[in-house]
Amino acid sequence: MDTKYQLTDNEEAKQFQFKIDDAVAKIEYIKAKEKIYLTHTEVPRNYEGKGVGSELIKQTLEHIKAKDLTLVPLCPFVAMYIKRHPEWKTLVLKGINIA
Repeated sequence: MDTKYQLTDNEEAKQFQFKIDDAVAKIEYIKAKEKIYLTHTEVPRNYEGKGVGSELIKQTLEHIKAKDLTLVPLCPFVAMYIKRHPEWKTLVLKGINIA
């Protein structure tokens, strides 16, 4: 992807986000102690299918890894990304199977 978006952790809104022009792509989350639950991913319709969601997930996972959090991927899009990029499975809570 040519465009590099800047990940923001909007703790007040409980979401990781990219500001894109006048829109926002986001992953909603819940933090509980050392765990983070990614619950929903949303990309503005004009940016669907252009790699924005995948880049958002990638940068979010990098952030989670840097913060040494344990991931619980409740969002199907995040789970699919991890299935396609198994190097991220090390972040996932033990016992959660991403088939």
